[in-house]
Order: sequence, then structure tokens, then C-alpha cells
Amino acid sequence: MTAPFDVLNPELAMESVREAFGLDLKGIWVPYPSYVNRVYGLRSADGRDFVAKFYRPGRWTAEAIREEHAFLAELAAAEIPVAAPLPDSEGDTLPVLALEAPDGGDVLYPFALFPRRGGRLFDAESDEDWLRLGRLAGRVHAVGALRSAERRISFRPGLLSAYVEELEREGMPHPECRAEFREAVEGAREILDPLLAEARLLRIHGDFHRGNILDRPGEGLLLMDFDDMVMGPAVQDLWLLLPGPSDECRREFALILEGYEEFRPFDSAERALIEPLRFLRMVHYLAWQARQRGDAGFLRHFPDWGGRAFWIKETEDLRDQLRRMDG
Repeated sequence: MTAPFDVLNPELAMESVREAFGLDLKGIWVPYPSYVNRVYGLRSADGRDFVAKFYRPGRWTAEAIREEHAFLAELAAAEIPVAAPLPDSEGDTLPVLALEAPDGGDVLYPFALFPRRGGRLFDAESDEDWLRLGRLAGRVHAVGALRSAERRISFRPGLLSAYVEELEREGMPHPECRAEFREAVEGAREILDPLLAEARLLRIHGDFHRGNILDRPGEGLLLMDFDDMVMGPAVQDLWLLLPGPSDECRREFALILEGYEEFRPFDSAERALIEPLRFLRMVHYLAWQARQRGDAGFLRHFPDWGGRAFWIKETEDLRDQLRRMDG
């Protein structure tokens, strides 16, 4: 079976960008440390810097990726600091590279080109820093609330169960952990699903942690990488900014909300979702890893994944998180 990126190499990727966007590229092709997709930095002959992103085949439909691009275009039009994809020579932001797989058929690689934006990773230290993060989230959500994304993941009741069923179809977790794993998940589902049933969903970044935020001197904060854009509650983006469990970060969260509410109101009932959403993210990450475990580079990134010791630790982590939710 051909793994997603087995037949894509930098030369083919560079040629596809050159052809689709009509660029005269220098022979500079810098791979970025992204495992989910393939991301490269490149420079044109006239000195412009770009980032080319080749989406993992099968992860999103083309329509779902276009919803990401549409959101980015709306944010850019509202002068919110993001890097929006550029149109190719035909006005499309999502050309597709088709390559023949060794085992027959074609592998389709949707790709996009972005202007490169430099900056340093932003680490909040002062009260003003936390306010700035809240303001950025508030501005993004003010636009995100204007319309929906029908083809992205939606944080509805049953999402946690769907991830667990996916794992179990693949024979996971380890048999020694299965009962305790299921018990923890069922306890979390009983808390999470009723809360999601009442939550208002909007387009959100979905992975709004500080590793995706750059500080550009003289310009401010820049939000990167909307690959995990979802329909979710606003608080999903906000808790990811916190440096620890919510009960240990009350001051930081209050400052985030102060900045956030300069641009849109926050439903205080969503506070109850923070730790249940952390549990959901933990299980989501396990399901995501399980999907990629056949890739050639998977074990280089996750050498201990999937064994007995791995599942014992993951199950105990989930049980600890459930105790935090109960508390």
C-alpha cells in the first residue's frame, strides 16, 4: 500500500508550484518541520519568499480545504493578521498535483502557496501579552461567526465516541487497557456531550496555541496554520492558549477574556467545557496518530507508539483528566 507521501519528492513539488503559479523559482527549497502535511519554503528569482503546502492526501476533501481558504480570505479582508493563500494563474488557490502510485492509480496532492511571513514565536509574559492574545482570538471569532463551514469537523455530541470507535476498529487500545480506557471515555462522554449539545458553534482556528502565533516587530501578532479549522465553541481556541490546567490559570484566562470581549461577547457557560475539551483533544490525537502509523516516517516521530507501555500511560493520563473533570 502506498503511504500518502511516498511518491512526492521536492523536485516534483517545486515543478508543480512553478507551473501552477508561473513563478521563476531559484533552486532554494527548504523543508519545514511539519509531519501532517509537506511544507516547503522557496524563493523566486526576484527575491520574494513563499511557503508551499502540500496537503496530506485523504485527510480533507478539496471542498473542506476551500472552506479553510475562504475563511482566511475573509480574515485578510477584515485586516486580521493571517497569511492567506495566493491564487494561481487561473485564479484558484488550490491546484492539484496528480502522481502515479507504484501500486497503480493516482495519488492526488492538493497544494497551496502562501506569502512567507517571518517573526518570532510569541510567549506571553505580561498582562498586556495575554490581552493581545485575547484580542486576536476575538477578532478571528468575530469573522468566524459570520457563516458556517459545512465540510469541516463539527464539535457535536458523539464526536468523542466516533474517535473511540475508530481506534477500536483498528484493534486499539492494548487488550490489557481496553476496559479502563473505555470506562474513562464513557465517563468523559457523559460530561462532554450534554455540554456540546448546548454550545454555540462557529468557525474557529482549532489549534490556537502559541506555537502557531508569531510576533512581527512593528506589525503585531500573526496567526498561522488553519489546517485544523473546525466548527467548534469559542472556548476551544481560548483554553489552548493557557500554560496549564484551567484551575491553575484563572488570572491568564481572565485577561484573555478581557481582550476577547473587546470584539465579541463570551458565553461564560463555556468555561465548563475547558477540561472536557482537553479530554477530547487527547483522544483526537490518539486517533490521528493511529491513522498515520503506516507512514514510513511515523516511527521516527513516535518510536514508542502503540505498545503495551504506551497504552498504559495514555489510559492513565485519560483517567487523570477525567478526575480533573469530575473535580
